[in-house]
Amino acid sequence: MPDLAYYASLPRTRGAAAALLLDDLGRVLLVKPTYKQGWFLPGGVIEAGESPLTACVRECQEELGLTPRLTGLVCVDWAPPRDGVDAVNVFVFGGSITAAEIAAVRLPPEELSDHVMAAPEKVPELAPAHIARRMGPSLRGLAEGRALYLEDGRETPFG
Repeated sequence: MPDLAYYASLPRTRGAAAALLLDDLGRVLLVKPTYKQGWFLPGGVIEAGESPLTACVRECQEELGLTPRLTGLVCVDWAPPRDGVDAVNVFVFGGSITAAEIAAVRLPPEELSDHVMAAPEKVPELAPAHIARRMGPSLRGLAEGRALYLEDGRETPFG
């Protein structure tokens, strides 16, 4: 029988999942939260007992009103504590989105105020630095069909 007290004493890690969705022109879908500055990939916190993939799909359904067509994991990014928020492991899944799906996006107004298809080179102008740093490696992982490991959006020797 497992030592439940021991397991309860171990540190817990926060997790988040996001979708890197590209249209046929190679533009990235970004959303604008109502509760913080900047533009982000659709996604959010992984709930207790939920897998990263399930969280990504659920968040896209909640935030966009659609089920994303994902092709695989493109990066895992360890984000250090910042602005009073604990460290988090972010799982980014890549996929595609059609013009019809973009037109059908339905944002929850209490959470998201807008969405945009942005050229990858424009993301640093729109997204916070830690999100923008993640974009290049994530796009490369998507193009190469593999997942990269990042720390604070920066590639490591394992990336």
